[in-house]
Amino acid sequence: MGDRTAFIGVGVMGEAILAGLLRAGRGADEFVVGVRRPERGAELAEKYGVEVLANIEAAALADTIVLGMKPQDLGGALEEFASVLRPGQLLVSLAAGLTTAFIESRVPEGVAVVRVMPNTPATVDEGMHAISAGSHCDEAHLAEAEALMAATGHVIRIAEKLQDAVTAVSGSGPAYVFYVVEAMIDAGVLLGLPRPIATELAVQTLYGSATMLRETRTHPTVLREQVTSPGGTTAAALRTLEDHKVKAAFISAMEACRDRAEQLASGK
Repeated sequence: MGDRTAFIGVGVMGEAILAGLLRAGRGADEFVVGVRRPERGAELAEKYGVEVLANIEAAALADTIVLGMKPQDLGGALEEFASVLRPGQLLVSLAAGLTTAFIESRVPEGVAVVRVMPNTPATVDEGMHAISAGSHCDEAHLAEAEALMAATGHVIRIAEKLQDAVTAVSGSGPAYVFYVVEAMIDAGVLLGLPRPIATELAVQTLYGSATMLRETRTHPTVLREQVTSPGGTTAAALRTLEDHKVKAAFISAMEACRDRAEQLASGK
């Protein structure tokens, strides 16, 4: 590909995508990094061998720009370099909660915007990325965004109105999983296991269970019932989870996540 892709706002997720593309065989000369802090630029140049420029220079040079800054910083960043953007350029936004309309209102007419809800397993090439097209996107723009994100995991296309729900399920989802595993490890220690053993048991159980879900494509209820003998130990544990309304708590938590994403979009 002769086109250059710029990464502006290279935080955890932006760096994960850049690193994944390089691991997948893309050349460092295909990418440029825009930075505001020279020390961060030096770090990225040394680590990945990419060209580092000021944000406005990177934006002017590139055909595709990955916007990886925090949602609250995106508006200010666009003000900094919107003047050098041109119709046909593609902006791929990783900012949670912010709509394509928010970005389109701050850039020249005809700049294409794709909104992405990624997640942190992208750092190990097992991300789950949902993408939505803005009003000036064509199939080529969507395909380009898909190719960028596919280097670090799975990609699905969704209607933008579903993005806040995606944030609640997969965007913030890794934190829920880590929270549950943390609880399992702490419980194992409470029950007398050394912490390293409790950790290995819990992490491998999670990994194996997730692999079963993906490879067998069996409904989780069926897989759960296969572990749950009538009157057995698992049934006793699950009854306690039901008594504490754990499923209801998860649903409420994810609704709160969706609601917070909506608030971010409205600038609150």
